[in-house]
Amino acid sequence: MIIIGEKINGARKKVAEAVASRNTDYIKELASGQFKAGAFYLDVNAGTLPSKEPEDLLWLIETTHQAAPEAVVCLDSANPEALSAGLERVSSYNPSKIMINSLSGERKRIEGVLPLAAKYKTELVVLALNDQGIPASAEGRLDIVRELVGLCRQNGLPDEGLFIDPLVMTVSANNQAGLVTLDTIKAVKAEFPKAHLTCGHSNISFGMPFRSAVNQSFMALTIYAGLDSAITDPENRDLKAAVLATEVLLGRDRHCQKFNRAFRSGQIGPVA
Repeated sequence: MIIIGEKINGARKKVAEAVASRNTDYIKELASGQFKAGAFYLDVNAGTLPSKEPEDLLWLIETTHQAAPEAVVCLDSANPEALSAGLERVSSYNPSKIMINSLSGERKRIEGVLPLAAKYKTELVVLALNDQGIPASAEGRLDIVRELVGLCRQNGLPDEGLFIDPLVMTVSANNQAGLVTLDTIKAVKAEFPKAHLTCGHSNISFGMPFRSAVNQSFMALTIYAGLDSAITDPENRDLKAAVLATEVLLGRDRHCQKFNRAFRSGQIGPVA
């Protein structure tokens, strides 16, 4: 399971405060903590005004790299100016491994994001939405993914570098939301077997009580359907246990070594 750490995001109050005050220690703590917990990709989102975002994103990139130099930086922005500046900086660290979050079927993103991804040969999160929104059905989402994968191929981006996000909607608003996501994952995996499947799985439980139980169950179901990546909190012990246990039960953990090693090292299981 490829974990993309979600914590360095300006939508979070403490991160926004850290960006505004240039609190290097706080961002470094987030970066190193996530990397040590197994997130080898770190999503970096300044979330500030377009005029300030290029400068703020560069500061976040620099600070994250100092704390976790081996991590792959995932540039999370729809602002071409900020992305361009960020890509130039990240490519000076590790030109062979960069990710952009994200490309969608929205015209402005195709025109603003895709040329930059092609120029820097990045990995790319691909969202199953377009200018009309998020389709209600798996078939509608697959149609968008099919179009976007075609555009990526035309621009020299291989399927292996695409992380397709079926987009998880909250089950409290529509009790079929989980099924649509699972059906989309299966359909995308069948048609594009070399591409990765990722998602922000915790969206499923928004508005629900006991969200952790819903999140863990959904994680197991999505892995079985074909998910091999998640944009999540790598330091969530219960969620990590759910991932490792699911991989054991699906025969993907030889001799249960990863699960046992995580338990012995205290990464999962009861806290002493």
